[in-house]
Amino acid sequence: MAATEEVLRFEDFPGHSLTVMLFKDVANSKELKDTVQAGSLSPECALVNAALVSDLLVLHAAAYKALAAAQRGELRTRSLHAELVFSLSGSKHIAETLSRYGINPDCRQARCIALLFDAQRRAAGPVSFRHVLAARFDATPEEVQQMRGLVAGSPAPLAELPSLAEQQLLKKHLKLSQEELAIGSLADAQLMRIAARDC
Repeated sequence: MAATEEVLRFEDFPGHSLTVMLFKDVANSKELKDTVQAGSLSPECALVNAALVSDLLVLHAAAYKALAAAQRGELRTRSLHAELVFSLSGSKHIAETLSRYGINPDCRQARCIALLFDAQRRAAGPVSFRHVLAARFDATPEEVQQMRGLVAGSPAPLAELPSLAEQQLLKKHLKLSQEELAIGSLADAQLMRIAARDC
């Protein structure tokens, strides 16, 4: 049976980890979004549109970038977890990125990224989310159990993540050309934008 939960480690940040879970058929996405916007999500976590994360390595890179910003004291958002969501995009527009990459009332499948949502979230656009990724930095076993209880959805193997990515939507948001995709994968392009955003 494939793992429905994974703990990501960071070589440059040995005291930190990120616990990640994938959920499908999420029934309470509107309530989760309202709770995030009110700043009362407990435990604090990031709830991410899984359709816009092409590979677990993309999430790992965004988490690394968020931890590096926190260590330098340069968070652009209000929390480490909001910074993780913000880091998933190559865009410098915080509100747009949090709205696009975060949870939406139409989510049916979700990857939850714990400790990421905050009150900076704005109303979701026309994109319909079907997958949710949940993740939390430095989660205790109790917090992992609480995270499982937050999302009213079916846990799914993280190995399914690449197949859940909506390629056309990612191409549009990342402004990808066919030439770029001819020499690399969708995950490669997304990783490049995460790495190069602040250059």
